[in-house]
Amino acid sequence: MPDSTPQRFTDLAALRHCVAGWRAAGERVVLVPTMGALHEGHLALMAEARQIGRRTVASIFVNPTQFGPNEDFSRYPRDLAADLALLAQAGADAAWTPEVDTMYPPGFATRIEVAGLSEGLCGPFRPGHFAGVATVVTKLLNQVRPDVALFGEKDFQQLRVIQQAVADLDLAVEIRGVPTLREIDGLALSSRNRYLAPEERAVAPKLHAVLADIAAASRNGTPVAGRIAAGKAALEAAGFRVQYLAVCDARTLAPVERVDGPARVLTAAFLGRTRLIDNLSV
Repeated sequence: MPDSTPQRFTDLAALRHCVAGWRAAGERVVLVPTMGALHEGHLALMAEARQIGRRTVASIFVNPTQFGPNEDFSRYPRDLAADLALLAQAGADAAWTPEVDTMYPPGFATRIEVAGLSEGLCGPFRPGHFAGVATVVTKLLNQVRPDVALFGEKDFQQLRVIQQAVADLDLAVEIRGVPTLREIDGLALSSRNRYLAPEERAVAPKLHAVLADIAAASRNGTPVAGRIAAGKAALEAAGFRVQYLAVCDARTLAPVERVDGPARVLTAAFLGRTRLIDNLSV
């Protein structure tokens, strides 16, 4: 795999000049937006990006507007040097690493909200989160102007919100979801996994196991309510504090009583101080 340092940009005009040159040469550009603290899941996104485009850009920006006042913005892991080294290994052509005042200069007053998709699941527990996500991703797409942007399916609600915003605003970019990468015991890779104490890390795979049980039991069209209740009880017995556990339509994210089309089983739960999310296709 290539191991050359990607061009790092902190100036928007310079980034746009570089990308414009690629596009003028007929090269397909793929963007992988991240908040840094890169791990193998991000590298899987970069590998996919290299398969579908000639040029790859990774953005690294810890977006303050998607964190609530009591969330982990201040302690969110940051290691730009390590991230850039990983992007070099992944063969990234460019890294867009803007400062907060570049993304949100004085007087910034615009926010993008996606009704419906933002309102359930994580929505009630993280007020304003998806408006922050939709706004910053729209800005990143406008700044980089890629042909394709890749997002992990672990944040499935986020993926659907972004797809809806892009469709509604007629943005000329294709949004693709990439399947979740997991540890061998099933735990979805996440930058926040490093918050887990060793004893919590040993329990964490139970989240995936419960989702897998519900997904398997729901595929034959049986009612899901009993399975969800049993799954929530199993998680709570293991030490999780469950915020939600639901089977939802994969397009609208509306809860379903039984599965008769594409669906997802989704959850968010605290293990100690760490909030974990995951989902599986049904």
